Amino acid sequence: MFRNYLKIIFRNFSKNKTFSFINIIGLTIGLTSCLLIALYIQQQLSFDKFQKNGDRIARVIMGYSFEGSDAGNKGNYTSVRVPVVMKQNFPEVKDAVIMTNSKKIIRYNNSLVTENNFMYADSSFFNLFSFDLLEGNKNTALTEPYSVVLTQSSAKKYFGNADPVGKTLQLSGDSNFYKITGLVADCPANSQIQFDFIASFSTFGMSKEYYSTYWNANYTTYLLLHDKKSISTLQAKLPAFMKKEMEGQHATVNFYLEPFNKIHLYSPYDAFAPNVSITYIYILAGVALLILVIACFTYINLSTARSVERAKEVSIRKVAGAQKNQIFWQFIGESAVVCCIAVLLGLTCAALLLPSFSQLTNQQLQLSSLLSWPILAVAVLIIAVVSFAAGSYPALVLSSFQPARVLKGAFKNAASGQWLRKSLIIFQFVISVFLIVSTFIIQQQLYYIQHKKLGYDREHVLVLPVSYGPKNVDLIKTEFKQNIDVKNVSLCYNTPVSILGGYNMSKPEMPENAQIAVTANPVDNEFIPAAGLQLIAGENLTTQDLKDVSDEDEDAQPVFHFIINESAAKQLGWTPQEAVGKKMFLDKSRPGYVRGVVKDFNFQSLRNPIKPVVLFPSPYGNTLMVKITGNHIPQTISFLQEKWKTLVPDRPFEYRFLDDDYNKLYQNELRLGKIMNIFASIAIILACIGLFGLSAYSAQQRVKEIGVRKVLGATVSNIVFVLSKDFIKLAFIAALIAFPIAWWAMHSWLQRYEYRISIEWWVFVVTALATLLIALLTVSFQAVKAALSNPVKNLRTE
Repeated sequence: MFRNYLKIIFRNFSKNKTFSFINIIGLTIGLTSCLLIALYIQQQLSFDKFQKNGDRIARVIMGYSFEGSDAGNKGNYTSVRVPVVMKQNFPEVKDAVIMTNSKKIIRYNNSLVTENNFMYADSSFFNLFSFDLLEGNKNTALTEPYSVVLTQSSAKKYFGNADPVGKTLQLSGDSNFYKITGLVADCPANSQIQFDFIASFSTFGMSKEYYSTYWNANYTTYLLLHDKKSISTLQAKLPAFMKKEMEGQHATVNFYLEPFNKIHLYSPYDAFAPNVSITYIYILAGVALLILVIACFTYINLSTARSVERAKEVSIRKVAGAQKNQIFWQFIGESAVVCCIAVLLGLTCAALLLPSFSQLTNQQLQLSSLLSWPILAVAVLIIAVVSFAAGSYPALVLSSFQPARVLKGAFKNAASGQWLRKSLIIFQFVISVFLIVSTFIIQQQLYYIQHKKLGYDREHVLVLPVSYGPKNVDLIKTEFKQNIDVKNVSLCYNTPVSILGGYNMSKPEMPENAQIAVTANPVDNEFIPAAGLQLIAGENLTTQDLKDVSDEDEDAQPVFHFIINESAAKQLGWTPQEAVGKKMFLDKSRPGYVRGVVKDFNFQSLRNPIKPVVLFPSPYGNTLMVKITGNHIPQTISFLQEKWKTLVPDRPFEYRFLDDDYNKLYQNELRLGKIMNIFASIAIILACIGLFGLSAYSAQQRVKEIGVRKVLGATVSNIVFVLSKDFIKLAFIAALIAFPIAWWAMHSWLQRYEYRISIEWWVFVVTALATLLIALLTVSFQAVKAALSNPVKNLRTE
């Protein structure tokens, strides 16, 4: 019996090649999309699962504000005092580690190698985190200053197959040698903590002063708790404890605990690897489900539409003694065979597309993961669900036919079946319209982000990392400017794309302890022209301002001159013009006067409102911004590289463009935009495939009607209209249903941006017209083909 069923299944495939191809190709496309997205989601959900203590680790988030100020700041930074205080005062804390990541230059075989993942951590690192230490003692490997543990890849890179433990490495600009005390397995791709080198935190040699303050918060602290329930217990104790700690200091500091396993998907603050918002996971999961639903509905539609053709076959089987449940499972089996073929093809396509999809998502997705049990379980689940969902309705319809009526020719396709097909077409186009509108609005927001006037000029600005405060910076500037295409060279800490330094400001008229939280950036006198900031009052910093704050005379009290933005002036109670020449303080330790006021600029992501910012003169920095004309860019970069070899011999020449830094702020959004483009197109293609199949079947069923109409004088356009109008009507209804849903979803998504587009009415008009045009073109192909057929041939048997 089973063999007989298989014969019938493959005979039906052979007899109806077009519809079989449409079913299989539709399901294959849907399943390929679903498998790729499932693979990505699995990888994101698996982050840090290998950490044995993951549910007992918490990251410490610092929040602070100053007395007299409503504004405050919050972020994933702490001082070195925090882990010490936590272990000493809270029995919930079993251990703690403080860490920081940096970029270092390693001097090796007379060459300089940049290492982006050079981490510092104290000796408790391996007590908290489950990284496989292959050589060395986890309790002592990071105890002594200038100790370093290498990953396997780094060890192979510098020492080949030789044992690196006991050997040394030297950093550029540092006379000390780092002793290699351990070898650790490479960090898994699904780890929020990424490093190639991990050196002892004691290397910094911090004084007791650093351990006595909650300020100087430049590091990340993780706590290991006795059990996972201790996180809420400890969190409840922190406010009262910190209130007592900060008593009399005219500032409020509090700490918030983030469960380690929640950081990657739920935290607004990145770990040592970029976070991914759980919102994007939900969006992708929804897109995968919608695409699969469209593919299934195409199958259901074509199967139910063809029920008349299968009616006689089923009736003869029933007359011959077949039971209703046998017929039911025969058609479920047919659906399962189609799904199995589609899954095999889908797995093959997913494997072929995996490298491109990995590049698109910026994740290290492995081919072997396609054969992992979660993905195979998803594939089996898809076969089961789709087989039953796509095959059950046709099976129920066909197995309930009355053989006598069918064999007498009295059977017709039921109105309920037509209603179902129309409903499924509407649903398919609802999904397609929703995805078109969503993609349209996401792309508009991305365009807005990329083209918004930010208050600074990010075009044709090179960013060059340098060692802290190079002494020959004036010579570097002079030599670089020998090229006529170099306009400005500025030494600073942060570029205008992302200024992060937390400070406070005040003016003499304010109460003694009142302060205003502010973001500040040490810069030189060329920062404003290099960044293209707009001075609206006062003047720029001068070379004399830099000399005034130099360390040449340690006994003299330096007087600073500040550049503030409009928001800072407003917070201090001044108009831009009034602010010029006024006295103010930055962190109380920097008294000075306002030199100028710049127009507000977006110095952080557009998700955040513009806040007060202060630019103050400093002869030190770790970044050079080189503003070039944009002419002869390759030649200009080559010129800078040649000069660099002589002027900065302790560092390799590395550069990036400022607009690339800006785009990195929105890498998740840009990636989402690309993914939505692709999968919205896939959804539309699948909907069109289903519509194409149904229109082909409709034309096939109405071939004699078309013949009669042509004999009676109907034109091709008349027949195309008759065959197309019902489908166009369904697409229009789908658009009306999808629009409010899409508006609500996109309105909610846009709320996360402080600066965002408005959803315009014309987006829906364009989408409606595009949807109707797509439906018309899809249906018209079959309608025109039917209208051009020979009516004599079609009516010959009548």
